[in-house]
Amino acid sequence: MLSWSSSFARIIAIGGSAALALGTQTVMAQEMSTSAQWPDTPTSRLEALAILQTLNADLLSNASATLTLDRWCAAHKLAPDGSKIVAQRVHGQDKPADGAIRKLLAVGPDEPIAYRRVRLACGDRVLSEADNWYVPAKLTAEMNKALDTSDIAFGRAVQALNFSRTNLSARLLWSPLPQGWESGADLPPSEAGSLALPPFLLEHHAILKLPDGTPFSALIESYTSRVLDFPAPHLPSQ
Repeated sequence: MLSWSSSFARIIAIGGSAALALGTQTVMAQEMSTSAQWPDTPTSRLEALAILQTLNADLLSNASATLTLDRWCAAHKLAPDGSKIVAQRVHGQDKPADGAIRKLLAVGPDEPIAYRRVRLACGDRVLSEADNWYVPAKLTAEMNKALDTSDIAFGRAVQALNFSRTNLSARLLWSPLPQGWESGADLPPSEAGSLALPPFLLEHHAILKLPDGTPFSALIESYTSRVLDFPAPHLPSQ
């Protein structure tokens, strides 16, 4: 499984520089409104880490990232009441499935594999960007049509499959605290400005499986700083 994950990670390098540049442009304009809500203090850094790890755990313990982000969006009031995650298709960046993807999906060299790149948005906030390779033959005709002709989120389109998720890797792309902080390393001092967040905070690699264990989708998901685009918690004074 670890070697599969390593191979999976390498395939994103195909055309990776261009995709990363575009992804960075997508969220750089969002970054200021995110960081402005978090003062740059040791307490805020601790809070940001705790909240980020909470989201990480929620994503890892649920099959559908779409439905998890639905709940995150509502709980943190990131969009008007009743808003659901909407997928924004990204065209012109197709990445053909290579041998590593085909191995993950347990299909031969001639099996058709479809690809989608989407941004999952909560209102006007893009919370994640995802690369998704999937096997159309494992889906219903209605599901394939919806995925081909609309911007529906993948998890919502295939929800009726009652699928499960196997996580290959989960990585924090940014930590607000230095390594060893829990063992006594000095915390960053308070600064007058806001806490600066990078464009992406988390990255997950995963496969989705049918109830009988057959894999049908391989995913790379990158979660943006907009997942923290709400005011830092207000802690009572001691």
